[in-house]
Amino acid sequence: MAQTRFFHLHLISDATGETLINVGRAAAAQYAGIRAVEHIHSLVRSAKQIDRIMVEIENAPGIVLYTLVDNKLAELLEARCSELAVPAVSVLEPVLKAFEIYLGARSTGRVGAQHALDASYFQRIEALNFSMMHDDGAVPANIDDADVMLLGVSRTSKTPTSIYLANRGIKTANLPIVRGIAIPPQLARAKRCLVVGLVASPDRIVQIRQHRVLSHNGEDRHSAYLDRQEVSQEVLECRRLCAKHGWPIIDVSRRSIEETAAAVLALLAERQLGPAA
Repeated sequence: MAQTRFFHLHLISDATGETLINVGRAAAAQYAGIRAVEHIHSLVRSAKQIDRIMVEIENAPGIVLYTLVDNKLAELLEARCSELAVPAVSVLEPVLKAFEIYLGARSTGRVGAQHALDASYFQRIEALNFSMMHDDGAVPANIDDADVMLLGVSRTSKTPTSIYLANRGIKTANLPIVRGIAIPPQLARAKRCLVVGLVASPDRIVQIRQHRVLSHNGEDRHSAYLDRQEVSQEVLECRRLCAKHGWPIIDVSRRSIEETAAAVLALLAERQLGPAA
């Protein structure tokens, strides 16, 4: 097998660095057999901080990605990187230039503008609180208080998907489907809430459950929890339940949490647009 190659990736931001982390990882993922050693430098807002970062870059040279709205700091970083012959790329600059040309307006240069404590921020906090209160079967008394209800057997990533959606401002609850236990009656009466079933292949579910059992000192190693036929029946019952009520199903066997959440958001968008004419 080919040996994995590593390179240093310096991510320099005057805010939290989330944008850079996502861009850097998306780019690095395109190169098979190569992995980035990330050096994350967040809240960089002074020349002294740049000086300290340059010492680290000199000791571990690699690619530099940055988001610095202060032009003087950006120019200082670029000049220092040029001296070391390491590439430095402004991730936002080409995007901001396109916006300026199209909108005919200059950017404000406001640090961390996307993290402002505005209405959308408080909407995300409210959604996170809601999702935490309605995790793993704690169904809202009024189901339509939720934007989304995720159904699925154990180990179909209901909770992490709920939290991810909540961070996008979507009030999400989730309910485990257990053989022999009926769903809450209010779920069948849902009108505004989007109910989505999450399923996976039995083999994938058993694999995940085995890892979980091993992490808990091997308890229930031989129970129905790990029996493939039992798991197949669980998944089948979930599919039948969703088919009965006309609820959409997402197969998460080969999806990341982000991809599953994106599929749910697409279903929400379709619902808001209504049926095609």
